[in-house]
Amino acid sequence: MKISAAALLFDNDGTLVSSMDSVNRCWTRWAEEYGITPGEFARVELHGRPAAEIIADLLPAARVPEALARIDQLEVEDVPGGVVALPGTLALLSQLPPERWAVVTSATARLAEARLAEVGIRPKALIAADDITRGKPDPEPFLLAARRLGVDPADCVVFEDAPAGLRAGRAAGMTTVALTTTHQAGELSADVIVENLSAVSVQATADGLEITTAD
Repeated sequence: MKISAAALLFDNDGTLVSSMDSVNRCWTRWAEEYGITPGEFARVELHGRPAAEIIADLLPAARVPEALARIDQLEVEDVPGGVVALPGTLALLSQLPPERWAVVTSATARLAEARLAEVGIRPKALIAADDITRGKPDPEPFLLAARRLGVDPADCVVFEDAPAGLRAGRAAGMTTVALTTTHQAGELSADVIVENLSAVSVQATADGLEITTAD
């Protein structure tokens, strides 16, 4: 399948990199420290949402800032050796002009930059939890990325592995490409579904980007 676009917007965890083992370790430890039972934790949607929103579902508002700082500390400290680039990530990004793509993540900028740097990725544009007031599945993060890149949202393609992120991309009026890196295809609603970024190639043209996805 071929898609024309002005810019590509990538989620980070589960799309560009995998940090699931690190995430599980850190959030398990955090939940134990804050007395969150496994049952309480299981009822909260975790993947693809800002940590502040997850914590707000689990703790009183007065405790959120301290608890947010704690999970951020745990995750940043766990980055070395806890993050790997997913298949196709580095090859695809090397094909893109730096001003034509952005990372749009639910992590804080500090954590996102640490995880990306661990695998040698330094995006020119990064939208993180610090930049927004409403996280995915709200479209705000992707709309902000489009503004930062100076492109029409309708001319953007979103690459996501999480249902919340795909809902955000659709709500922003963008074309969505789902990766089955963390969810089954049947759990994902998108314009295109691929296994990972190794199924995607991009050609930069005078008019923008031409994306080709494998069947």
